[in-house]
Amino acid sequence: MSLETIPKDLRGLRACLLCSLIKTMDQFEFDGCENCQDVLHMKNNRDIVIECTSANFEGMIALMSPEDSWVAKWQRIERMVKGCYAVSVTGSLPPRFVRELRAKGRVYNSRDVSNRT
Repeated sequence: MSLETIPKDLRGLRACLLCSLIKTMDQFEFDGCENCQDVLHMKNNRDIVIECTSANFEGMIALMSPEDSWVAKWQRIERMVKGCYAVSVTGSLPPRFVRELRAKGRVYNSRDVSNRT
């Protein structure tokens, strides 16, 4: 597991709204999101980190062998980098990022389960 993807502190954690990777605000700003950098461009941009991550999330999964994990498949994170992931993240990506995802042929699946019945 890469040390850059492991939260360095338990205070101030945030989860990516696209992939649910959990890191501190500073880690997202310094390294970006290793799974989503091609779309979200968080690296060195604190405003985008605030827009594309949420401090309101539930649960935490430590993903160490994504290819062998049934939990990773269940959470749709089996192709993600090793690290800590939220089970659900409250919030949704701003529309401009959803449009960019569609333009790249990717589908946005919200990680927010608070509205689902």
